[in-house]
Amino acid sequence: MPNHLSIPFKKTYSCPIPTSTRDYIRNHTEDHPDAYIRDINRWKSLRDVGTGGVLHADRVNSALNYHAQLVFILAKLPSDINLEFSYAHAFASIPSSLPVTLRSIEFERASVLFNIAALYSQLAASEDRSGQDGLKRASAYYQNAAGVLAFLSTSALPKLGPLVDSENTPSDLTQDFVKSLEWLMLAQAQECVWQRAVVDHYKNSLIAKLAAKVSSLYNTSLLSIRLAAADSRDALPPSWIPHLETKKYHFNAASQFRKSMDELEASRYGDEIQRLMIAEADAKKGFNIAKRAGVAQAVLNDVKSLIDSVQKNLARAERDNDLIYHQNVPAPSVIPAIQEVSMVQSIIPPGLQDPKSVIGNDGIIFGDMLGWGAREAINIYNDNKGNLLQEKIVEPAQNFNEEADRILQSLNLPSSLEALERPVGLPPSLLRKAEEIRLEQGPTKIDVYLDDVQRHSRHVLGILDEAMDILDSEASEDEAARRETPINRPPSHEANQELVMKQQRYRTILTQAAESDELVRRKWEDWEDQIAELTRDEDELEALVPSSTVSTTGKAVSASQTQIHARTLRGLLESLDDIRRTRDDLVVRAQRRAESDDIRPKVLTAAASLEHGTEMSAAMFEDVSDNELAKYDKFIQGLTEGRKKQEEILASIKSTNDAFIQSRKQDPAIKDREQALQFLDLAYSHYREIIRNLDEGLKFYNDMAGILTNFKEACKIWSSARSREARLLHRNLASLSIRDNASDESHEAPASPLRTSARKQTAGIPTLSSVDWEAQELAPPPTKQTEKVAKHR
Repeated sequence: MPNHLSIPFKKTYSCPIPTSTRDYIRNHTEDHPDAYIRDINRWKSLRDVGTGGVLHADRVNSALNYHAQLVFILAKLPSDINLEFSYAHAFASIPSSLPVTLRSIEFERASVLFNIAALYSQLAASEDRSGQDGLKRASAYYQNAAGVLAFLSTSALPKLGPLVDSENTPSDLTQDFVKSLEWLMLAQAQECVWQRAVVDHYKNSLIAKLAAKVSSLYNTSLLSIRLAAADSRDALPPSWIPHLETKKYHFNAASQFRKSMDELEASRYGDEIQRLMIAEADAKKGFNIAKRAGVAQAVLNDVKSLIDSVQKNLARAERDNDLIYHQNVPAPSVIPAIQEVSMVQSIIPPGLQDPKSVIGNDGIIFGDMLGWGAREAINIYNDNKGNLLQEKIVEPAQNFNEEADRILQSLNLPSSLEALERPVGLPPSLLRKAEEIRLEQGPTKIDVYLDDVQRHSRHVLGILDEAMDILDSEASEDEAARRETPINRPPSHEANQELVMKQQRYRTILTQAAESDELVRRKWEDWEDQIAELTRDEDELEALVPSSTVSTTGKAVSASQTQIHARTLRGLLESLDDIRRTRDDLVVRAQRRAESDDIRPKVLTAAASLEHGTEMSAAMFEDVSDNELAKYDKFIQGLTEGRKKQEEILASIKSTNDAFIQSRKQDPAIKDREQALQFLDLAYSHYREIIRNLDEGLKFYNDMAGILTNFKEACKIWSSARSREARLLHRNLASLSIRDNASDESHEAPASPLRTSARKQTAGIPTLSSVDWEAQELAPPPTKQTEKVAKHR
């Protein structure tokens, strides 16, 4: 039986690489999955030989090659492509223990690194350490194992942590656990160096220093594992920690024993005796621990052999000192500490530090694919561009136009001017508006829109109800399973709390949207007859508007003064129209720029400048995005300048209109004509506003349908995972029950119950705080504004 420990492999299971990868490429990239058939098949075949499980030196290169490809894959794909990887705990004592299942390529990479370290440790443990060559190879393998574990700790685990919550983190892939294994590998490598020094008869002082470092490394590994989480420690074999303790005491005793020989050579007989006494005490401690805990017999024999040698030398030293030397034996605290000498280090295989070096001419998987970070940067830029265009250009321009329209309507312009300038007939602007509504079949269009909005509203509410039906069905299954067999997991009403809360937020949004729908419907009912008037023929419409003539009665009013004010107002209104046309043209130019704007070439150029295989993130392309968005600053500046001019013109219109009203003859016929024209103009404004509200309503419900479909799918996946977990727990409980019955018959203690923490990890269900359940949130509809129906969105 060996006197060293080796790391077991993490057992893995098959995963649907082709299906999940093809689905991701189809749904999240501009490429076709068929373009990457060879890459996908290579990924699957490399995984078959690169995930560990076979003890052979040739498998090292296969595992390093697979890890290198994973590094490059992660530069092209995000960690979560809906591909589940399953690994059992490396120290799982029960073969039927449920594996940890995570949708994370980073988890796959970390597990592959762990198995590479395990392979190196097993190769070291399998070496024949009875000769120098075997000791050299064993020491090198152990140092490689330590290097891989160090690389795992610094390179892979930090990236795995943010993707997995603490509840689902595999206990054998935590920092303290991995560091303990790294220190153990270094301790065993140093032990091989110590053994070579003993065989080659190095000086006792040097052998003592080497042994002191062995003891220190075992102690560091022991301290690290004690800092690890309880479930990590509990997963280790019962003799693992006692083995470390025994080795710590053994090599501290060996160090003191060799140093005692050095003291003897230097005629320091009292120091020799004290060091032998310390060595005897530590060796006995190690022996008692090993014997009590069932440590490997080889380790027990090593300690027993050391005790025999120490006691033999101690008896001889005490006898010689009593009869011949008569030196005082110093206290243990006076004895100088033995300086440690380390001859080992964590050696990271070159293939980990330079992944390209182990791939050679095989080619990088997905080498022609645009990295996911670059794709995400393009998507983020397009989203930011769309938001900027809408929020900084389109909506402000629309608000500026509406602001001018409200002020003109409050001043009864241009109706008052048109009533004066055209005492009979209809103004051309009103004829154009009426023609627009006739061509669009306005009332019919609004009725169809209202029906569409109501139908979409019922549809999205139905999707939300279906999602809740899925959760209700799972809850019923959970209750039925609990009545049949006690299950140690949270009940459904606790486990699905976050999903239910999200459903409540969605339902609140839909309720607010329905209220906005009702406001729009009521506005249509209020203005339906007036808007329908605008669909009449020109002759019928003209009959609705009374004609007027300039009154020849009443007090004398300066007609020339009225005409002067009227001409001034007409000029100001034309200037306002010029500003509006300039603003509309600016919006159209900005929209055309956005349509033709493609940041992809610049992102590709920036991505090409990065080191090949670098795991990209969207943040790396922020400078490129900011520079491209700066192109729209001139449009925003143009809107700002146009608004300043509009405010100046509107102020002039108000003051001139006051003078115009004072100078105008107060003829009732003119007033009636003004009011009729203004009423029809308001009807047109409300028509455009209702159409805009309904367009926004349809867009809102279409977006919401996609969001709720994703939410429904998330509920379905969560419910299926819960059902699968319940079945697995039921089978495990049944197997435990069988073992318990067998134990009762043989009068043995019953098996300990399943640990809740283990069950939480092994089901493969992400916690509800995980981003796996996240869907795009939609802001609730805005509140109703003054003189304007609240919008849906």
